[in-house]
Amino acid sequence: MKRSAGFTLLEIMIALSLTAMLLSMLTAGVYGVVRDWDNNAEALENSLDQTIAALQLERALQGAFPHSFRDTETLVRHVYFDGLADELAWVSSVSPQRNTGLTAWRLFSDASEGLYLQLTPAFSDDPESRLLAAAPRLLLAGYTAEFQYLYEDLQFQRVWRDDWPGREFNILPMAVHVRLIPIDGDTEHELDIVAPVAAREHRSLRPNLELIR
Repeated sequence: MKRSAGFTLLEIMIALSLTAMLLSMLTAGVYGVVRDWDNNAEALENSLDQTIAALQLERALQGAFPHSFRDTETLVRHVYFDGLADELAWVSSVSPQRNTGLTAWRLFSDASEGLYLQLTPAFSDDPESRLLAAAPRLLLAGYTAEFQYLYEDLQFQRVWRDDWPGREFNILPMAVHVRLIPIDGDTEHELDIVAPVAAREHRSLRPNLELIR
């Protein structure tokens, strides 16, 4: 009698073991690819958010406008621009919502969350009270900001300073430098914005250049 063809139990067990091993390796490889994809996608999304926020901020600073208002007590007109080392408030011709007219901006940092933004329309009055009452929104998560302001001294040397009280100077700085610093201390991912200010002087207000220098 001829021996019947087929597989022995041992051969079947070996085949099943090899199949299980290959499936396990394939599953681990697919999981790794998916995990790397998710990490790369998240990193790309964060990078795009940072880039969009930085570009929006740069445009708003370049569009800084020498908005003037009258002091209700002294009746003297001032230019609204309140620049400090760790926060900045100004009026810009750029609006994130693409609204017509001027918009008052205020930037300040939260050491645990990031850079916050407040916005309000700029009318003919002092926008500070309405700006401080506006609801803050998180512009750039995970970053704090430091500001510097450029001017030209008596020797025609361009110098950076850490504050710019527009109410006293009655003129805007030549440029604004924003240093965006990661909260986690990763200095490799710091961002720098240097925005030149085109519209510096108000057409009817005389700058107090002596105070600047």
